[in-house]
Amino acid sequence: MADFEDVRRISLSLPETSGDDGFGVMHGGKLKGFAWVWMDVEPKQPRVQCFGVAAIRTANPDERDGLIAADPEKYFTEPHYNGFPAVLVRLANVEMDELEELLVNAWRCQAPRALEREFDI
Repeated sequence: MADFEDVRRISLSLPETSGDDGFGVMHGGKLKGFAWVWMDVEPKQPRVQCFGVAAIRTANPDERDGLIAADPEKYFTEPHYNGFPAVLVRLANVEMDELEELLVNAWRCQAPRALEREFDI
């Protein structure tokens, strides 16, 4: 079982990553997000941070859809993410090693290739 503090700890352990409730890696002078707290929304209400769910970048929407199909108790999406390569993760349902793999893969999606190669050494 994981929580958002685990998302924070793992994310900030990755090279050139910064953030607090959302995490990104510097690429081309810009911070490219790869994980963030999910913002729940009720109709006609402001979005509210939901620290029990993390939005985590995927390589593409097909990868996201595959995760959801494989385990809908852990992974889901919402209309806001239609066409966007990110999956919503119920943190209480995911094991720590799986969370780390998701976050490292998400970081790889956004990191500059040179930094990614250094990370692999």
